[in-house]
Amino acid sequence: MVITEVKDKAAKKAFLDVARVIYQNDDIWVCPLDNDVEAIFDPAKNSFYNHGKCIRWILTGSDGQLIGRIAAFINNEKAYNYEQPTGGVGFFECIDDEKAAFLLFNTAKNWLKENSMQAMDGPINFGENDTFWGLLSEGFTSPPSYGMNYNPEYYKAFFENYGFKTQYEQITNYLNVLKPFPERFRRIANWVIQKPGYTFKHLKASEIEQFAADFIEIYNDAWKGFENFVPITHATILESFRKMKPLMDENLIWFAYFNGEPASFNIVLPDANPMIKPLKGKLDLKGKLTFLYLKWKGVNRMRAIVMGTKQKFQNHGLESALFIKLGEYVLPLSQYEEMELSWVGDFNEKMIALHAAMGSVFGKKHLTMRYIFA
Repeated sequence: MVITEVKDKAAKKAFLDVARVIYQNDDIWVCPLDNDVEAIFDPAKNSFYNHGKCIRWILTGSDGQLIGRIAAFINNEKAYNYEQPTGGVGFFECIDDEKAAFLLFNTAKNWLKENSMQAMDGPINFGENDTFWGLLSEGFTSPPSYGMNYNPEYYKAFFENYGFKTQYEQITNYLNVLKPFPERFRRIANWVIQKPGYTFKHLKASEIEQFAADFIEIYNDAWKGFENFVPITHATILESFRKMKPLMDENLIWFAYFNGEPASFNIVLPDANPMIKPLKGKLDLKGKLTFLYLKWKGVNRMRAIVMGTKQKFQNHGLESALFIKLGEYVLPLSQYEEMELSWVGDFNEKMIALHAAMGSVFGKKHLTMRYIFA
């Protein structure tokens, strides 16, 4: 087996093609857009290069055939927040061969050790955790939504046998949009909506800078109590909004305010994967035309990407109110049938409780794992 660092155009293409080899007979898999994957490794498009670095490799067999790939990265804003400096690995793909998998893990580990790391998390992303994050461990029979990792079942044994330990589980639940919310949920939400001082607005692209500022204010307050939290930056959120723009329906993204103060948000997008599956990763002219047609035709699934509420407004029912406002737009469309609520860490008890109160059902589970170097 030969491992090669990705440095030139041919190696970049090979890195993308590894996934096509692994999933060539898997009808569930949806090939991510090549442009989306390559953007992670482009310093001009990924703001994480401002405070980190990454590297990637491909693995070929003795016959020259592609059999695996992996990327390793260091986010200096997070690496030193742990007991031991911790880097990351991701974009792992491999044939069903433990020796090949371990060679990939070892290559990443050695690079991280050379860069003063003492542990590695994986599979994670060199970016925010809303895309390309986690090892799928349950829920293999339903198609992944846009940005959510999908992998063969045998990957779990690779990670565990190598020595990775689960740090936390990421739960994805499904909500039947056509089924009415439970009575208690609706009662609380409507009570909040009618309270003096509260206003609710959906995103407007013409005011994206203000909504981005509101998002940052809410997000950084909402999540500051979680372990190893790193505040989100203006550049990162504008980058995220830019990526969302081709999919965005302004009426699916809602913010709540109290006397004008940003208090809570709920970011929901149409699920792009039904639109991009026929493209097989290629967004060339034909792919763009196909995508635009399928976008015009519409999809029946949404994905709730992230929610957040300032700490002083938590337990006030704002999250419930935002879903009611969303429903006021969605239900008359008679288009959407399902919403994916993804992903919620098993440590986030409040969000798990909210999902249950809404009447959602379990969909998938991903694992974020860590390997501490000997």
